[in-house]
Amino acid sequence: MAACLEIEDLYFRYHDGTEALKGVSLSIQKEEKVAILGPNGAGKSTLLLHLNGIHLPQQGVVCVGGKEINPDNEHQVRSKVGLVFQDPDDQVFSPTVWDDVAFGPLNMNLERAEIEKRVADALRAVRMWEFRSRAPHHLSYGQKKRVAIAGVLAMDPEIIVLDEPTAFLDPSGQEDLFEILENLHREGRTVIIATHDVDMAAMWATSIIILKEGQILAQGTTELLVKEDLVEAAGLRFPLISQVFEEAAVSSGQPLPRTVKEGKKLLFKLTKH
Repeated sequence: MAACLEIEDLYFRYHDGTEALKGVSLSIQKEEKVAILGPNGAGKSTLLLHLNGIHLPQQGVVCVGGKEINPDNEHQVRSKVGLVFQDPDDQVFSPTVWDDVAFGPLNMNLERAEIEKRVADALRAVRMWEFRSRAPHHLSYGQKKRVAIAGVLAMDPEIIVLDEPTAFLDPSGQEDLFEILENLHREGRTVIIATHDVDMAAMWATSIIILKEGQILAQGTTELLVKEDLVEAAGLRFPLISQVFEEAAVSSGQPLPRTVKEGKKLLFKLTKH
């Protein structure tokens, strides 16, 4: 499958001298579910801001759909790559939920009927249709997160990028978010998240990118999350289910489980003997 997003030798330094990205190179395939993992300060958010042209490369190349992002096409790129910020209050600002979700399509100069259809579809996709006339500041944090996602969905991007999507959500809110992300992926979209939650990454992602101090340590499958040397070097930890079954897996010669489903399979094998 063709790459929808490619980065080569990307560097970025902030005005205060902080080197946020140091020679990042990666490739993301269409319709992948990608988790970019790393501790706080690893450069995850800075990397995401390059994916839709909010930050432009100071050195290196970022390509979306085979086209290099530059000042002349950054607005076109944003119609292909939608970014949901960590804090919905940075993104949700209109008088009503409907107005907020309609903001992007209105700026795309679409026909009124198309705008209304996109807004309605996006709100239903995130289960916020009944709140369409509500003022965003009267919503819960989790509801505002869903409105922010709807605002991106209404622009119909091929790639959706979310920064720490489960931050400050309760377990119910996290489950709702997972279901929304799964539905987006089933529609054929590429979904990319930045997180330090290894349990979420192990359960959800098809591809893992591990970032530390602005550099890529590894890119591959969720098997990376149970490689002890790599996890330690990245300042992360094993998924909790891996920690629970570590001793049993090692003593029985079985692969270390990364998800609850894999843990149940291992438990079944161990209790059969």
